[in-house]
Amino acid sequence: MPPPLGEVARSDGGGDTVYTCPMHPEVEQMGPGPCPKCGMALEPKTPSLEAGPDPELLDMSRRFKVCAFLSAPVVLLGTLDAGPWTQLILTTPVVLWGGLPFFKRAWDSLKNRSPNMFTLVAMGTGVAYLYSAAAVFFVGEALYFESAAVITTLVLLGQVLELRARGRTGAAIKALLALAPKTARRLRADGADEDVPLEAILPGDTLRVRPGESVPVDGVVLEGGSSVDESLLNGEPIPIEKRPGAPVTAGTLNGTGTFTLRAEKVGEDTVLAHIVRMVAEAQRSRAPIQRLADRISGWFVPAVAIAAAAAAAYWFFFGPEPRAAYALLSAISVLIIACPCALGLATPMSVMVAVGRAAQSGVLIREAAALELLEKADTLVLDKTGTLTEGKPRLAFVQAAIGHDETEVLRLAASVERGSEHPLAGAVTAAAAEKGLKNGAVMDFLYNPGRGIQARVDGRAVAVGSLRYMSDLGIDVATLDAAAAAHRAEGRTLLYVAVDGRPGGLLAVEDAVKPGAEKAVKELRGLGLRLVMLTGDNRGTAEAVAKRLGITEVLAEVLPAEKAAAVKKLQDAGRVVAVAGDGVNDAPALAQAHVGIAMGTGADVAMNAAAITLLKGDLKGIGRAIRLSRAAMRNIRQNLFLAFFYNGVAIPVAAAGMLNPMLAGAAMTLSSVSVIGNALRLRKLQL
Repeated sequence: MPPPLGEVARSDGGGDTVYTCPMHPEVEQMGPGPCPKCGMALEPKTPSLEAGPDPELLDMSRRFKVCAFLSAPVVLLGTLDAGPWTQLILTTPVVLWGGLPFFKRAWDSLKNRSPNMFTLVAMGTGVAYLYSAAAVFFVGEALYFESAAVITTLVLLGQVLELRARGRTGAAIKALLALAPKTARRLRADGADEDVPLEAILPGDTLRVRPGESVPVDGVVLEGGSSVDESLLNGEPIPIEKRPGAPVTAGTLNGTGTFTLRAEKVGEDTVLAHIVRMVAEAQRSRAPIQRLADRISGWFVPAVAIAAAAAAAYWFFFGPEPRAAYALLSAISVLIIACPCALGLATPMSVMVAVGRAAQSGVLIREAAALELLEKADTLVLDKTGTLTEGKPRLAFVQAAIGHDETEVLRLAASVERGSEHPLAGAVTAAAAEKGLKNGAVMDFLYNPGRGIQARVDGRAVAVGSLRYMSDLGIDVATLDAAAAAHRAEGRTLLYVAVDGRPGGLLAVEDAVKPGAEKAVKELRGLGLRLVMLTGDNRGTAEAVAKRLGITEVLAEVLPAEKAAAVKKLQDAGRVVAVAGDGVNDAPALAQAHVGIAMGTGADVAMNAAAITLLKGDLKGIGRAIRLSRAAMRNIRQNLFLAFFYNGVAIPVAAAGMLNPMLAGAAMTLSSVSVIGNALRLRKLQL
């Protein structure tokens, strides 16, 4: 009995690699073998550089070569209508040995009640061979040995071509795996270098990277410097300067300098390993559009069998003599030409290539459904901090209220903000540290998400937060309005400081717009998207940034809990919404969106909530993802059209007796290969 579908079982061939079916990813087993549902050769879930030649490809290639050699004289003798016994002797190993995998898969399909292309192939070649063998023994003349032999050989050729083409769909993952070096240069305690296998590197080790070498692990530069090609992360070939303290990523390529780094993430914990895992999982996921092909495939094979029987009956009762011959030829042609393989491959092949191509340009797609939904997106909601801006705010100005000192205001605010993980809090505490200010004793700390913080510092009541928060606390900060207006006009974010229930001062924090953000926003508008900025920041600050970037629609002063509701409101209006964000407070909106797009430089929870991750947090990656989604869906529709059109035209032609079975076999092979070839075009898509 075959293993239950969806469970990992061990194949007869053994092996310690999990194999799966590209058409039915729920099918998994240890080691290679055929899929019990569709009969296709299983392939490793994750390609490996250490993997040897595909055993299925080697077996099919060997069978094809032998069968092609034996079939050539069979065709010649059949054309001359001579040597029936010789034809029988030569055809028998072709059909029974060369076609044995097809008969086994056909039998499995019947046991699993899942008829497939091999069911049709086995029926067609089997009937032709048995009919002809019976004719030799009982009538004395050979009829269709050449059809049985040539069809078997052509199907073997189709398997060889298909397996080779399918092997290229995993090229993206193999290219990613090849980025990581096999060894690393570790510094010993005595200062000398030693080359060790990558598996021996541990977090905390110090490594040296020389010019032209790949960075072996994720880490931080300790000494030296260089320019590093990080196209793995952002799809851009422009090298990034790295100096002490800068992060480096495994698989990126060092330029002309030399540096040492401290290993932080190694092995399966590196960004590169995470990318490979995500790409492999996404390639096996199913797009919603595949449901159409699945529904049709469910009744396709039985319908073809009925059509073949109907064609045979028509020619047998109403056709010209020899009626039996016409009936047999038409039935075999219908069975062979109506291969549903192309229909089943139409979607998964395009998904596999598209997901791999996305990874090569710094875009990680978690599931195939995101490709389909992103193509339909007409509204893009953009977070401000960390998405449109650098997400690394710095304190630009301190304005003390009457009766307060700027240094003391900053010290009190930094003491309170020390308990917050918000980027704005980091800017305040960093500025205080630069001035050498010591934090006071903090008690009664109270955090109000999206509004502000209050606590007692050295016995004084201190509150830090937005204008809305000051209003909630009943504190009038009108004396600071003039200064606040000037800073808002510059696009700065304001934090008000209250001391003992009265205005203490104003902190102006600025967060630079990301380089290339203006160009990226213009490109997104050119793609026909409605752009909306969604931020918890002050409206004046948000509108200043939006105006600079050319975004006309702004939703400001939105609390984290309200962001998902804002997205849902757009959805309720009939919009297909994609959301791009990077912070913990963006996670609900990312989850609510039809498609969530996380900045790879942001919080892990945001990336976990999003269907797409931009590894480098580059806004241009959104445009790349959208162009890819549109190209991938267009490619899938082309494949489905090819499959439907092919069968829609070919089956009636075969049933009408206008298609030789051997030509039907060649056309069937061509249909599958054409679908895979069309999918492979996505590898060269310019993003």
